[in-house]
Amino acid sequence: MLSGSLLCERLPHARAMCLLECVVEWDENSIRCTATSHRDPDNPLRNGAGLHAVSGVEYAAQAMALHGSLVFSDPAPRAGYLASLRDVKLGAEWLNDFEGLLDITARKIGGDSVGALYAFRIESDRRLLVAGRAAVVYKNRDRSA
Repeated sequence: MLSGSLLCERLPHARAMCLLECVVEWDENSIRCTATSHRDPDNPLRNGAGLHAVSGVEYAAQAMALHGSLVFSDPAPRAGYLASLRDVKLGAEWLNDFEGLLDITARKIGGDSVGALYAFRIESDRRLLVAGRAAVVYKNRDRSA
């Protein structure tokens, strides 16, 4: 299990933008993480009304970034970009309405060291909150772009 500062060191995010709390399990093709930051009134993605469910895409993107870091045995943060989102479904309007942990899963459908396609799900208290697919392109460390 990976958590705390060791988890955040693998993400290109700082302090409060490291939204995940723990990697529960992972293998070559998938990762499962948890988070409680959706309840934090100081969550950087939160607005005056709360934390909109579309913010779940960022939670999923961080899980995908962690997965890439673990699969490629790369402890240093490696930037990536969401190239596309498909079939995103929201099962709630606000993430902060849920007291339970966010359970974030990402399953790699295909990819290589250049990019990957993932299916993702975010649930809390056995309720589907956000689901979809994302194409991720990894930034090449040898280029400045």
